[in-house]
Amino acid sequence: MVEIKGKSVCKALTMGKLHFYNTDGCAVKRQKIDDTHGETMRFRDACQKAKAELSDLYQKALTEVGEANAQIFQIHMMMLEDEDYHGAISAMILNNRVNAEYAVSYTSDLFIKTFEDTGDEYMMARASDVRDISNRLIAILSGNETCANTLTHPCIIVADDLTPGETVQMDKEKILGFVTFGGSTSSHTAILARSLNIPAIIGTGIIDTDFDGETAILDGINGTLCINPDHVQISNYHIQKEQEEKRKELLAELKGKPNETKSGKKIDIFANIGSPSDLASVISNDAGGIGLFRSEFLYLAKNTFPTEDEQFFKYKEVAERMFGKKVIVRTMDIGADKKIDYFNLPAEENPAMGYRAIRICLSNTDVFRPQVRALLRASAYGNISIMLPMICSLREILEAKKIIEAAKAELRAEGTPFNENIEVGIMIETPAAALISDMLAPEVDFFSIGTNDLTQYTLAIDRQNQHLEPFFDPHHPAIIRMIEMTVQNAHKHGKWVGICGELASDTSLTEDFIRFGVDELSVSPPHILNLRKKIRSLD
Repeated sequence: MVEIKGKSVCKALTMGKLHFYNTDGCAVKRQKIDDTHGETMRFRDACQKAKAELSDLYQKALTEVGEANAQIFQIHMMMLEDEDYHGAISAMILNNRVNAEYAVSYTSDLFIKTFEDTGDEYMMARASDVRDISNRLIAILSGNETCANTLTHPCIIVADDLTPGETVQMDKEKILGFVTFGGSTSSHTAILARSLNIPAIIGTGIIDTDFDGETAILDGINGTLCINPDHVQISNYHIQKEQEEKRKELLAELKGKPNETKSGKKIDIFANIGSPSDLASVISNDAGGIGLFRSEFLYLAKNTFPTEDEQFFKYKEVAERMFGKKVIVRTMDIGADKKIDYFNLPAEENPAMGYRAIRICLSNTDVFRPQVRALLRASAYGNISIMLPMICSLREILEAKKIIEAAKAELRAEGTPFNENIEVGIMIETPAAALISDMLAPEVDFFSIGTNDLTQYTLAIDRQNQHLEPFFDPHHPAIIRMIEMTVQNAHKHGKWVGICGELASDTSLTEDFIRFGVDELSVSPPHILNLRKKIRSLD
């Protein structure tokens, strides 16, 4: 028996045979080329074929993991057109007279090393993206459509790392779980594993390929891989698995039940979503509404700014399908880790602290105004609220409200219907907003506390930097005090408060949140019933 530790990505259990997946990669040989023009054209043709493949993968991912998660393939298509990446490969073919496969491989290695040397988790995730598109190009150029092994039976996949493309292309019926030597909890593959609800751990370090085909227990709850388990461990696994199934059945029984403590205290449980394709999960998990609708998907999925009508139809679809339940749409939070080429945002050394969200909206009203108009128009078809992200000052709220009021005046003049009393709220995700929440409350209808950014800005810790994970403490007393203070300040002015960050689903804090008077918790749909169970167990 061998036990290997890693980091949990999806908290579930499974047992099966290990299958080492593509651990040797695809070998690329350097060859001298005389016809550099022809080789350059061969590279360009491969890029076009890669784009077509990625388009197909996007459509496949839409049905399996939803639009928000499928967007990675849209991003990969844009990366194929990146001038630095594309130009470096073409220049190498021309200047060094080498075959396209080698030029792609060499350039890819340089980009990956540059990203990985930063030590920043976001940049390291971009290294994985470069590896994915480069492997795809090499496979096309070499005539080996994929370097992946074909899965012939259900197994636990073990790999150095997995690209989003590999993950989506696999036969899901044959995947029992994922184990990767490297990777990060915020990588696209980790996100896909969670969306597919596949047990997974990452960061195990290299595992000997001699274990290929051996039986193992993958414990995604405790982050362990037990290879060649003994009878006692197998028996314990079956007990845990049975308990897990019973827990799922119990949670299913909670559908339709109120989110109410034994003493009668009530709290709303809403859902966080990234696109209309997530609505099925919202409804099946019995959410009371949508507490965070991330509107960025409309911008990430396109090569140019979405029109007002395009946005209107998407917002209208969600509003109508929620049948009068509250739908809180966060205006675009572009910037930081969400880069879009056509926005032409300047390069920044510290993008998380830079030009993003409301700062872009107020500086580019020609971009913000169509979104505001689309949201107002959609409000005639359901219970839509507008939420402004990354607020730091009263001035930002007042400027945004002027734009909203101007849009209302335009729609009135046009005779276009909208909800005159549409709620406008803000995200409390900066220490500045939390500390002056008593000043901000009179100007808005509600607060939603974004604990992810509030934690990183309060602790001055990049939440995407894996080297800082030991220091990243979302339970830090400063965070808890800010949440309590924000709730108190909102209630003094008769405004309601929700929490839509990761802490909303942290059941170890649920009792504290109810005691503070938090009115609403917004979580990813799979967490809704578990949170309801916790609330109903409290006195």
